[in-house]
Amino acid sequence: MADGKIFAKFVSSEGVACASPLEIPLTTTTNQLQVIVNALLDSTERYQFHVNEFEVTDTLQKTLQLHTATPSTEHVMEIRYEPQAVFRVRTVTRCSATVPGHTEALINASFSHDGTQLASGSGDTIVRFWDLTTESPLHVCKGHRQWVLVTSWHPSGKYLASACKKGDVCVWDPKCGKQKCKALSGHKKYVGTLAWQPIHCAQENGGVLLASGSKDTTIKVWEVTRGQCVVTLSSHTQGVTAIRWSGDDLIYSASQDRTIKVWRPKDGVLCRTLQGHAHW
Repeated sequence: MADGKIFAKFVSSEGVACASPLEIPLTTTTNQLQVIVNALLDSTERYQFHVNEFEVTDTLQKTLQLHTATPSTEHVMEIRYEPQAVFRVRTVTRCSATVPGHTEALINASFSHDGTQLASGSGDTIVRFWDLTTESPLHVCKGHRQWVLVTSWHPSGKYLASACKKGDVCVWDPKCGKQKCKALSGHKKYVGTLAWQPIHCAQENGGVLLASGSKDTTIKVWEVTRGQCVVTLSSHTQGVTAIRWSGDDLIYSASQDRTIKVWRPKDGVLCRTLQGHAHW
């Protein structure tokens, strides 16, 4: 070390040197280290730097002083560089596809769990299925009488449920676009949220269960293969805004009445009410 300079060797996290040792000032900052490594590697990545397991956050000299380390005049200092992030976020520069079809505003869209299909609901009262591999229309499903507000895929991918402003719930077969059963009617106001029973919670001969939450303050649980309402959960005093079906077979519902309620769907028992929110 002479005149505040030192010989340093830049090594990767695997201990591989990217170049021969260089003489650099101890006053070199992290930004300057970044420039040196990018030039040596012909890279634009961002890196973190460590000396003797200590991260360099300012200059080499301050890092060594902070950790009471003295640079040796007989040895080459190793400076380890590591990428700050494994994944890079790239700017979207183009639209991969535009697929027309709906004639009114698109209100919601949901991907199938395997990522091969997209379902969309619109103000034109139609549910459409789209093939994402070919980026083309797949099925046009007509059955609603008002705006389609929400769509939800069954975990198995064998069913898609949709609900509309009229309060009806339709269940579709994604393979052919046909309804699995008659429209599920019973809500007095619009349905804005849906939730399927997790597959591992389904009981033998218990059917395929779907929960729907409505502005009419109720949650209804449907057995979709028979098209029947199994139980109606009512305790909220204002519209239901969100429902989730948990892995322990409980339904959680949130409402404009500023409460969250926990239900046991098999018998409709209200387990508990969670309060504390000041606004819905």
